[in-house]
Amino acid sequence: MDAVSVSQITELLVLWREGRADALDQLTRLVYVELRRMAAALMRDERKGHTLQPTAVVHELYLQLAAARTIDWKCRGQFFAIAAKLMRRILVDHARKRTAAKRNWSGYIGIDAEALNVAGPDVIEVDAALSRLAAKHPREAAVVELRFFGGLTAEQTVEALSCSGQPVSLSTIERDWRFSRAWLQGELGTR
Repeated sequence: MDAVSVSQITELLVLWREGRADALDQLTRLVYVELRRMAAALMRDERKGHTLQPTAVVHELYLQLAAARTIDWKCRGQFFAIAAKLMRRILVDHARKRTAAKRNWSGYIGIDAEALNVAGPDVIEVDAALSRLAAKHPREAAVVELRFFGGLTAEQTVEALSCSGQPVSLSTIERDWRFSRAWLQGELGTR
């Protein structure tokens, strides 16, 4: 995304918060491809016959974002951080609904297992492990959420956390990512 788009995103977020009805639609046109890429990356290893598609995730995300107008938007990174958190919630909710509907269904949604160095983690198990990590190491859990669920790069993660009032360096993000992956691998690898 070029510098013009980055500033446009921030400007549209502010206009939307201020009540401009068309700002969310303009914002959606600017970020749709990136959000769809995030959702597709998150689900690239989905099981056959999976009922939730990346486009549906983005559309559900859009509906949830429409209710988030009052957020004090500061930058593009904050937007993608919130999008990552909402995508996580959408995937977990979908897995829980499917599990409730079919008790023999594993709840597996094609998560990029390579990112965590585990084989085919169940999204519900990842969510639970990430919640346990957040209880002990909240910043590290935020890094995982941004990188894993949001598909953000290390540099974008620095921006997202900095906009959210948690200024960190690139080396800190890289260290947090290594630590979190190892911690989650231990948690998820013992099932």
